[in-house]
Amino acid sequence: MLTRFLLLLAAVLTSLQAHALEPALAQALAAGDTDARIEALAKATANPDDKTVALIQALADDAVKIKAGDKSVQVWLVRDGKGIDPATGTESAVPDDAEDVINNNRMRAELDAALAGLKLLSPDEKLRREALKTLEAETDEARLPLIEKALAGESVASLKDQLTLVRARILLGSSDRAKRLEAARLLGDSHNANTKTVLVERLKDETDPEVKGVIQVSLQKIEASLVWSDRLGALFSGISLGSILLLVALGLAITYGLMGVINMAHGELMMIGAYATYVVQGLFQKYLPGAFDWYLLAAVPVSFAASALMGAVLERSVLRFLYGRPLETLLATWGISLMLMQLVRSVFGAQNVGVENPSWMSGGVVLMGNLQLPWNRIIIIAFAAAVLLAMAFLIGKTRLGLFVRGVTQNRPIASCMGVNTARIDTYAFALGSGIAGLAGCALSQVGNVGPDLGQGYIVDSFMVVVLGGVGQLAGTVYAALGLGILNKFLEGIAGAVLAKIAVLVFIIVFIQKRPQGIFAMKGRSAEA
Repeated sequence: MLTRFLLLLAAVLTSLQAHALEPALAQALAAGDTDARIEALAKATANPDDKTVALIQALADDAVKIKAGDKSVQVWLVRDGKGIDPATGTESAVPDDAEDVINNNRMRAELDAALAGLKLLSPDEKLRREALKTLEAETDEARLPLIEKALAGESVASLKDQLTLVRARILLGSSDRAKRLEAARLLGDSHNANTKTVLVERLKDETDPEVKGVIQVSLQKIEASLVWSDRLGALFSGISLGSILLLVALGLAITYGLMGVINMAHGELMMIGAYATYVVQGLFQKYLPGAFDWYLLAAVPVSFAASALMGAVLERSVLRFLYGRPLETLLATWGISLMLMQLVRSVFGAQNVGVENPSWMSGGVVLMGNLQLPWNRIIIIAFAAAVLLAMAFLIGKTRLGLFVRGVTQNRPIASCMGVNTARIDTYAFALGSGIAGLAGCALSQVGNVGPDLGQGYIVDSFMVVVLGGVGQLAGTVYAALGLGILNKFLEGIAGAVLAKIAVLVFIIVFIQKRPQGIFAMKGRSAEA
């Protein structure tokens, strides 16, 4: 880690008029009371050379030893069991009675902040972004020279804006009234909750009326921004939850909405898709570690196929004898769900298994300072939309979809027209089961994968289908997104438990007033 860090800083540090690390400064950094060491650290980071950076990193890594003499203190960096003089870089033996440098929590925080400040000079943009996250609440004026140096050399506009805000936070505590006024105005453009905290703390100590007035105006601007970011965050969370409910309910819209089968094993078919993703991940880790980032693309068709195959087996072996008897399909599929859960426990164990996100699903998009939209959630929303469009095309525009709709609306007439209704039933049930597998693949990227995975979604998915209108894909979309958004906004007001109860009461009242759901089924199937 130290070697990589020094290489990244080398291009910058060689171009600076850096002061060589003096033995006295090295001793002051490693020995003495905490206040004296922090003062020496501020002096060392004002204009560092590569040896200074190495010593600070070694202190943070607890890789420094000292030995007190009569007039001075000897300091060694310890690397691979060898001692190195921090000032000269030469190797020297470490005495057996040398002591480790002990850093208390305050000193560790100062060392971490100093290293973050040094990373601001790195040519690596990723390192500079990481450093800014560490320094976003910094208020120590000793960091100002380094931050101003980084600000002068920064070429990325977004990072320059963040550096300007960090500098303003530090200047807010300046003894110069004009600097405090400038800082208070600049911080009003921040959308960060940490900035609000800094302004509130400063408002308590500020004595100048004009500066206090500017701070109060900036606080009002930040609070308004945070309110909007909270609303947008709740909206995004609601859409994210709605997209997951949509994926789960799409398969049920076929098996229950179009075929009339109350499939209580739908959650377990989703669980099979999640475990199929886990198996594909394991195969990539073992046989294709270099292509691990793309395992999820291979897991999508595998999870669909695994759940679709299981669905076809269930339909051919059990459910084809129970069409037209919804209560018996409920009991049969409930028993099947218990069997599938026990099968998974026997094969994979009762504990949850870990499914990792590919690197391209890590991180997120930062909006308004404190609102981050995770990439895994964004991709799942896009994936749900793609599955919905593919399903709508299949049902509405293909020969298979025409047969499914024909059998659903009037089975005897479809059979008279030459449609193999038994085969269409199998295809339709396998399709609904395969979509449940895709939902499990998506859920593996945002939550735990375990034998009970499907139990948490089966009731919600039935509510989505019933609320949207039985057999209506458009209603399923509206119901899933509507329930997701409503649930997240109510959570912010009343909490998770009361929000769930309120949503359930809303659905009960809505179904009482409109039993057919948002969209009523039309045609012969409705009359039947």
